Amino acid sequence: MSEASSVSGHRHHAQQRLCAVVITVSDTRTLADDSGGALVVALLEGAGHRVADRSIVPDEVDAIRAAVDVAVMRNDVQAVLLTGGTGIAVRDVTPEALEPILDRVIPGFGELFRTLSYQEIGSAALLSRALAGTVRGRVVAALPGSRAAIRLALEKLLLPELPHLAAEAAKGA
Repeated sequence: MSEASSVSGHRHHAQQRLCAVVITVSDTRTLADDSGGALVVALLEGAGHRVADRSIVPDEVDAIRAAVDVAVMRNDVQAVLLTGGTGIAVRDVTPEALEPILDRVIPGFGELFRTLSYQEIGSAALLSRALAGTVRGRVVAALPGSRAAIRLALEKLLLPELPHLAAEAAKGA
């Protein structure tokens, strides 16, 4: 079997619709003005997925970890998408919150995201610390807070692979 047919076979057998939780990491946003989180929800739902919950947590390691913990404990959730807190500012602590709790890291996500981002914004792409991995058999991805970055990450990387990623992650749970 060729690599291409192997990938398409895995995709074909993966659950095509899944349930996600969206978490915005911000000290200043509210649900009313969180256009990044709203975009994540719109893109997920537009692709036929269900969003079980959406919340905003402050840029604090313990708050981020607690929100992810609640999300991955839900039996109906296969993916947790966070937006915000992935830059290099002092208050950007999403990677520090997630890295120690990831069961597995998906290094290709951050690598590909920064490569694609570089094509759009040039060397500023190196400021992103976007990352993904698995926690308790769920896919967890941390995206930048900008709408352009969210659209790029979802349309080019996550939406095409999310069911396949979720199916593979669940095997280890």
